[in-house]
Parts: sequence; structure tokens; C-alpha cells
Amino acid sequence: MPLSVIRPLRLLGRLLAGIAVVVGLVALFLALTVATDGAGSGFVAWSVAVGTAASAALWRGRRRSWRGRLGPWLPVLVAAALTLSVCVPTAPTTRRTPPALSFVTAEHWSLSTGSRVAAYHYPPTGDSPRQRVPLVYLNGGPVRGISVLDHRFLQRLAGQGYDVYTYEQAGGGRSDLLPMNQYSITRSVRDLGAFVGKLGKGRADVLGFSAGAVVLTRALADPAIAAQLHRAVIAEPGPVDGPATRMAEQKGRPSARGLAPDVTGPRSTHVPRYAVAFGLMRLGLLSPDNGLVGQAEGDNAFTAADLGSDTASAYCARDAHRIPVEDTADNFSFSAAASLRIQQTIKDSPSLAPRLRRSRTPAMLMIAECSSQVRQWQTAVLADNPAIRRTQYMPGVGHHMWNGLSDNDRRAAAVITAFLQDKPAPLPDYPTRAGIPAFLRGHK
Repeated sequence: MPLSVIRPLRLLGRLLAGIAVVVGLVALFLALTVATDGAGSGFVAWSVAVGTAASAALWRGRRRSWRGRLGPWLPVLVAAALTLSVCVPTAPTTRRTPPALSFVTAEHWSLSTGSRVAAYHYPPTGDSPRQRVPLVYLNGGPVRGISVLDHRFLQRLAGQGYDVYTYEQAGGGRSDLLPMNQYSITRSVRDLGAFVGKLGKGRADVLGFSAGAVVLTRALADPAIAAQLHRAVIAEPGPVDGPATRMAEQKGRPSARGLAPDVTGPRSTHVPRYAVAFGLMRLGLLSPDNGLVGQAEGDNAFTAADLGSDTASAYCARDAHRIPVEDTADNFSFSAAASLRIQQTIKDSPSLAPRLRRSRTPAMLMIAECSSQVRQWQTAVLADNPAIRRTQYMPGVGHHMWNGLSDNDRRAAAVITAFLQDKPAPLPDYPTRAGIPAFLRGHK
């Protein structure tokens, strides 16, 4: 074979061998990161991986000339630099809370559970009759700040005579963090009871959306907390217990996921450190309380763009190119680790049905036409809770039913207020409890 061919082949072989070494060392680092649960911000895994590679490079070059000894070190240095980028924080490691909103004041309330939460109050405004029962809103997340879009909807409800209160659940938004092992769905339910009790206004109506609807549903199954609730609006609930998380998955009409333009802005998942940390946590390979990225740093790093596809899935396919900006960059807050921790406690919980069947608090279920939530999660709540008096299937909207588009806010508010005031429903009672099988067969 001509020398002009042999040399390029040798160079290619060395290049491929070097790439294989780099990939192998990165894989070793990741395996050690998982094995050590990210101890020491990943430096424990990095030290072992690089130390092993350095020892191998020294052994390979022991009988070579000084130039030949440099060859084995090149892939080691490349791999060391790549993996080191996973160990070095690029976001602040101490909690950075969102700045104050211009239109509402956040008060910090210490609850009897030990949680210290950011609370917001919208007193009744407008010419509508004042409602005697306060209304509490539970946002989605699970551990996420309340978006500006949601704040605007709460202002609309206050404009219809409601005394509206809401709070960001522990660890979310401007609320204080908890130790990671204290996040649980049980703690979230207890915080709701403590918040309503702290209002000192007797029983309260509660509107729970998405993850907030899960907290509300579980509260209805707890007699002590349910006694504090006057009426409950369960809007687009997620899975409420372990069996629900293992149900067959049937979605609503097509959402805008995969159709909407990409969300602009920085992404933590484009930074090696956070891409690895959040990715391994989502796969269940790192615990939420891992040593790689602390809770505060993870909260600071996560951006709205990281949730771009989730945001798109909350809208109908027909709205893919007019999805509103739900929040400002300054106000956005999401704790991926704490949310995963709460979701895991839901997965580990036994069936809620036996306790939920004893619920007596009047409730309403809201289901969106283009829901990204699993239909069986929603219909299971309807089947198991005999106190659900009506179901409102909301046409033309996705998971985020009040979204500022067209007249969606007005329609959602009309459905909610009609139930809270025990007035006739604006929409047919659909699906009914007996009609669940037909509803699922029709892929509504």
C-alpha cells in the first residue's frame, strides 16, 4: 500500500482511538457521578476518573520517547476539560428570589407546618356583589412561581367580587426553600390547610390548577383539611396517587407541542453542568438531593426556555403560532429538583380512592379539549369522588385554560364563578360519571 495512503489511515486510526478514549472517560465520569450521587459538586467523580486516566497515560508512555509520551495525554486532557465543565457552577449557588411585582405585594407568611410562603391578596373590586367566602388559588408546578398570566386571571376574579388569596408553594417563587427531604405531596396538602386556617375567615373556596389540582384533590380526601373547604374547583389535575401514575395514557385533542416556534432565551440545558444534572435527575439516576447541583443553584439556573415544549403542550394546535408569553424572565421560577421529589412521593403513595369516596365537599372538575394531561387521571378523579357535582369540558382551550387568548379568560371565569355561586352551569355537564367509558372511547 502506498505511503501516501498509509499515513492518512494511521492518522485516522489515532484520531478514532483518541475519540474512543475521550468518550470512555466521559462515560466513566458520568457513571462515577451517578455512583457518588454527584458528591462534592462532581469533583469526587472527576478526580477518580482523571486520576485513573492519568495513571493509564503514564503506563502507556513508560517506554516511549518524551514526544511519544505526550500522545496518550491529549485525549485525557480533552476529557478532563469536558468533564470539569460539569463540576463548575455558572449560576449563583445561593438563592436568588424574583424581584417584587409592580402590581401586587408579596407578603411572607409563616405557616404552622414550618413553611414560609409568599402570599398574595387581591381584594374584591368592580361593581359585582361581594362574595362572602374567600377564594384561594393553587397554581401548577408543583414547585413553581405564579406566572404573570395567572396573576392577571386572579385580578379578573377579584373584579367579579371575589376576595382572592394565593401563595407560592414552599420552594417556589418568592417562598422559602425547604430541606429537600421535606418536600412531599403530604406536606403540600398540610400547607394548604395551614394557609386556609391562617386566613381566619372560616371555610374557603379553592381553585386548584394542574399540580395545584392534585394538592386540592388529596386535601378533599383528608377530613380535617376538607372541613376547612367550602367548594373546590379541580382544574386539569395530574396524577393524584401511585396507581394513577401507572394508568394507560390517553390525551385530549392535539396540542401545540412540536408545532409552536421554539421559545427564545437562554437555556440551562445548553450548559453542560445543568444538562447533565437535570438530565440524570429526570432519568432517576441522581436523587433530587444530589451533591452535584444544590437546590438553590438549580432554581437559579432553570429558565423559562427550558420548559418550552411543556408550555407549548398547554395550548391547542390551532394556537401554536400565537402562544402568549406566560411570564417575565424576572418573575419566572421553577425548582426541578423539588418538583421531582414531590412527584416521586405521589408515585409512591397508595390509592387515594378509598378516602376520596368519603369526600363530601362540593366540587367541580374542569377538563380542557386540547389537554396534555392524561384523560384517565381526570376521569379517575371524577369516578372516585362522589361529591363532584358537575364537570365542565372546555372547548377550544388547552391545559392552560385561562391564557389571555380570545375570550378564554372570560369563559373560564364564567364556569368557575357559576359553580362557586351555585348557579346553572354555562356548559353541559360533560362527561358525567356514567359517561366516562363513552368519553374515553370517543377520544375527546
